[in-house]
Amino acid sequence: MCVIGTGLIGGSLVRAADKAGRVVWGTSASEETAAQARADGFDVTTDADAALRRAAEADALVVLAVPLPALDGVLRRVDAVAPGCRLTDAVSVKVAVADAVARLAPRARYVGGHPMAGTAESGWSAGNGELFTDAAWVVAADDGVDLDVWADVAELAWACGARVVPAAADEHDIAVARVSHLPHLFAAVLASVGAAGDDDLALALAASSFADGTRVAGTRPELVLAMCEGNRDALLAAVDDALGRLGAMRGALASTGGLAATVRAGHEARLRWAAARNPRRVRVRRGRATPAELREIGRRGEAVVGWA
Repeated sequence: MCVIGTGLIGGSLVRAADKAGRVVWGTSASEETAAQARADGFDVTTDADAALRRAAEADALVVLAVPLPALDGVLRRVDAVAPGCRLTDAVSVKVAVADAVARLAPRARYVGGHPMAGTAESGWSAGNGELFTDAAWVVAADDGVDLDVWADVAELAWACGARVVPAAADEHDIAVARVSHLPHLFAAVLASVGAAGDDDLALALAASSFADGTRVAGTRPELVLAMCEGNRDALLAAVDDALGRLGAMRGALASTGGLAATVRAGHEARLRWAAARNPRRVRVRRGRATPAELREIGRRGEAVVGWA
């Protein structure tokens, strides 16, 4: 397999795939990153065209692990060098990527992917081969999907230790707006509120609740902007939902001083999340399950862990 982009996610993919016994090579736009990867014993260069030619010759799976703003340029090279390749990605939105592939690399056999794993750190040095262990890995299951490539992407996820969650591209974007992109914005707001004022007393008193709530605010701003702005419509709906709940909470606090409804609803939701982290695990017949059947597995909160 060929990984284009070897930062946190791409670099972790290179490590995990290599550990699983796969032949893997990659590229980085940064000579410094490529040199770090080579020093660690991995086949990473800055020559994307050469890597893509090698992928075309070997019929290798190509994984795009670049930020959304860099995607168009990479897809143009895919179309020029390896136009019919098997292609997936690890970008945090799916509709925008699918649209870009349709415009710029229409001959590629593309199936979207999104490993739901990461840290607030970035770059090759932040990656590790265990990053995806027991993580959810979305594999897009829209109508008309190439089921052979879907199987390739699913097998990559399993090789990296993840569990596959099938989903439609638009349903994925709505879901991650609520559980990934909105938390980034909330973390930014919470950090800003904590740091407000003329002195640092509040920050000096901040402990685990502040640290946990603001952890992802430590992510490089350009990465957060690419992720959140690339999912604008779904994120707006999530923000509106959150603002409505905040408004109701503020109204209750101002009128009666009571916060029970907000706190209890949040507590119950957190318990549901904890239960969902151990989903029912199912197997499907390779090439037999339809996209609609695969999507229903994801909607039920279940995960595909292998072939029947």
